[in-house]
Amino acid sequence: MTIAFYEHPFSSYVQKAKTAFYEKGIPFDAKMIDGSEPVASEFAALWPIQRFPVIVDDGRFVFEATGIIEYLEARFPETARLIPADPLLAAEVRMWDRFFDNYVSYPQGRLVYMAIGREPDDGKGGAAWKSMLETSYALLDRRMTDRTWAVGESFSLADCAAAPALLYADWTYPIPERFSMPFAEGSSVAQATPARWTRRAPIGTCFRWVHRKAAISGRRSGAGEGPFFVSLCIRRSRNRSSS
Repeated sequence: MTIAFYEHPFSSYVQKAKTAFYEKGIPFDAKMIDGSEPVASEFAALWPIQRFPVIVDDGRFVFEATGIIEYLEARFPETARLIPADPLLAAEVRMWDRFFDNYVSYPQGRLVYMAIGREPDDGKGGAAWKSMLETSYALLDRRMTDRTWAVGESFSLADCAAAPALLYADWTYPIPERFSMPFAEGSSVAQATPARWTRRAPIGTCFRWVHRKAAISGRRSGAGEGPFFVSLCIRRSRNRSSS
């Protein structure tokens, strides 16, 4: 039975999990969460928390992007490894996966929620979240100077997290130009930067395919494409603050 994948096209966490599916070559049945039935009722019954992505595999329910990727590693051991067999390297991969979720995706999400009114404006233009992103950008700039991948010598769970996290962060609070050039060819950071990632090969086929599918799904649902949605939110916020 094909794995059911409950998703929304604008979620960086959906793209994180989807990248793993494509990297491993595992088929899935996409269930779009856009308010339409029967998917809306299915999802509400499955997961009252109502956060995505989640999957159902032969009756087994798995939630959260990292949990899904960990599950795929265990369920399909013959596919491309995203968590190294070496336990110390695996611990490092998991550690950097948490870095991208907690210190890139989280502050980026707070800025977007403030911009669209889902969180109260802090009166400082999201200065604390922008500061966290700037600190993360600088840290990654130093770390990635001599690296191709976030951890080790191959694409991993950490890169699944890095690409969409940095892509959305750059749309929301741009990565400064001083951090663009030092990244190693093919690095997670360089590939996730919108002006450059489409020309980079290593993440290439999987991540570009995920993002393209997200854009197509967004157009079909009438909501627009990811970057345009994020930029619209930011422009709307700026217009409110200047009026």
